[in-house]
Amino acid sequence: MSTSFAADVLSSSVVSGASLFYAASGELVGERAGVVYLGLEGLMLIGAAEGVAAASLSGNPYVGVVAAGLACLLANMIFGVLVIERRANQLAAGLSLMFFGFGASTLIGRPFVGTLVPGLPRIAAPGLGPFDILVWLAVPTALFLWGLLFRTRWGLVLRAVGEDPAAAFAAGRRPKQMQFQALALAGFLAGVGGAHLSVGLTQTWDEGMTSGRGFIAIALVIFSKWNPLWLIAGALVFGGAEALQLQLQARGADVSPFLMTMAPYLLTLMILAFWGWSRRAAAPAALGRNFFGVE
Repeated sequence: MSTSFAADVLSSSVVSGASLFYAASGELVGERAGVVYLGLEGLMLIGAAEGVAAASLSGNPYVGVVAAGLACLLANMIFGVLVIERRANQLAAGLSLMFFGFGASTLIGRPFVGTLVPGLPRIAAPGLGPFDILVWLAVPTALFLWGLLFRTRWGLVLRAVGEDPAAAFAAGRRPKQMQFQALALAGFLAGVGGAHLSVGLTQTWDEGMTSGRGFIAIALVIFSKWNPLWLIAGALVFGGAEALQLQLQARGADVSPFLMTMAPYLLTLMILAFWGWSRRAAAPAALGRNFFGVE
């Protein structure tokens, strides 16, 4: 393996892993509060479409990223009303959110198909090439989330709600309020992950452009043992699988392109099979369970 090939794969891994990291960060925060949602793929699509729409209309990529985050925050609040206030089944509501995202993103993005929007500023990394600003902010974001969850009173209460909302309520806390706050932050991060794909990488909108990244991001949360710092390593692993198959295809490797396209998802299944089983104890105890207390 040549040095240039290894550098190209590493560089592509970092770029591909950034969108996964932000989306998985949102899922992690939500699950730490005891809420699991399978609609991450739909949220990323909404973020990607809204990011291009806002960046195109404003001419500013930063506006696109913020608008994407706010759009997904709003979508997550709708989901929150269903599962927190109305106590709907979290898995069913999450799937509904995903399909809602499919339709909403198509509606938002259709007028901007083929439109080239201004991209995010890029800063060069020695030996690896330039990365956009969201890639550079990934590590500080992971550190911020780790500190927020494990070194603040808010994070302690949030994790307590995810472990036992009834006990947290008995201690004078408000589980529903904490879950709404977690979903707000989770939705914003998911939107940023989607916007990174459209505004940071391709600088355009294409229907279904997430290509299953939302599901990989959910698996990444399990891989990370619900720890934001481990998300960085996990995003590089999963992003590396995608980057490797793209680099091999670009170099005309004598391997079926269909097999290479399957590689990131095969890796997801393998890691969940051989790694995920030992991580069950790390999952919040009340994950997926609705709280029936009255606040």
